[in-house]
Amino acid sequence: MEVFADVPDPRDPRGVRHPLSTVLTLAQTAVLAGARTLLAIAEWTLDADRDMLSRIGIDPQQVLPSESTMRRTLAQLDADDLDARLAGWMAIRVGLLDEQRVIAYDGKTMRGARTATGTPHLVAAFDHAAGAVVGQLAVTAKSNEIPALRDLLDTMDITDAVITADAMHCQRETATHITDRGGHYVLTVKDNQPTLRAACKALPWKDVPAVTVTDTGHGRRVRRTIKAVQAPDWIEFPGAAQIIQLRRTRTIKGRKTTEVVYAICSLDMIAAPPATVATWIQGHWRIENSLHWVRDVTYDEDRHQLRTGKGPQVMATLRNTAISLLRLAGHTKIATALRHHGRSVSRPIELLLTA
Repeated sequence: MEVFADVPDPRDPRGVRHPLSTVLTLAQTAVLAGARTLLAIAEWTLDADRDMLSRIGIDPQQVLPSESTMRRTLAQLDADDLDARLAGWMAIRVGLLDEQRVIAYDGKTMRGARTATGTPHLVAAFDHAAGAVVGQLAVTAKSNEIPALRDLLDTMDITDAVITADAMHCQRETATHITDRGGHYVLTVKDNQPTLRAACKALPWKDVPAVTVTDTGHGRRVRRTIKAVQAPDWIEFPGAAQIIQLRRTRTIKGRKTTEVVYAICSLDMIAAPPATVATWIQGHWRIENSLHWVRDVTYDEDRHQLRTGKGPQVMATLRNTAISLLRLAGHTKIATALRHHGRSVSRPIELLLTA
């Protein structure tokens, strides 16, 4: 609520009936209660007990903002500024994973939304340990995601943090950008870097001892074999300290498939043992399962038809914040948590006040 109070109000002050902090606080509380759209937010607001709303600074006698007021207000916001403010607030509330801060970066297209510049594509920073969003930045197209990662890194303190990203971001400029800012990286190497991948594949893996981990569950068995070698001098990649080979063998209903993945890491094998790096690589995909999937399925984001100004990005930010707050409060199943908070006006308000 203090963050919302500091967000600059872009509206003409003449005729403003509802402070921006009121609009944002009501919207965030409704999203915590499971509201998916601006209409649902307005309906939740009108149905909420006025005495309960007074706990978050809403005057019981005040006329509440309508759906159209919320739509116009959110569309005018500087969405990147709102993201940066909430990211700074969230960053100090997340923990460490094995005494190391690990942050995953990935992008998501809001397929149901349309703006003047096209379909919004948002690059998010996701803390592995907390399952919380600690940064977000909008780009005009998916092809701009590579430089957008560097821009997002510039808004954050990544000193001693490990940055995980998919093969798209396995770029020398990105690696240099991360290490120059005091961070470390684990980047997947695929066919977009054919020379680097060939060099990784050509290493003497048969002579390298392996660590094997087996997981079972959801009707499948996954065997992961991890090997690592010190990065040789002839692999010309900024800051490279070790090369990891991760062989995944999946067995589902008797059918076996094998995939070999290579990754490059700027931490040596003492600071980051191979098994730990493999955990970071596996954990990177939590951003898909624990954030993007939740926004798509639980919040039905890809069918959201908000097309005005910065509104789609602001709504994504409110969803990110709700997911993060619920995870920090100990909830592991977001859909269950939203139903729980939706059954009582006091629950999302209490969560907002105690975050």
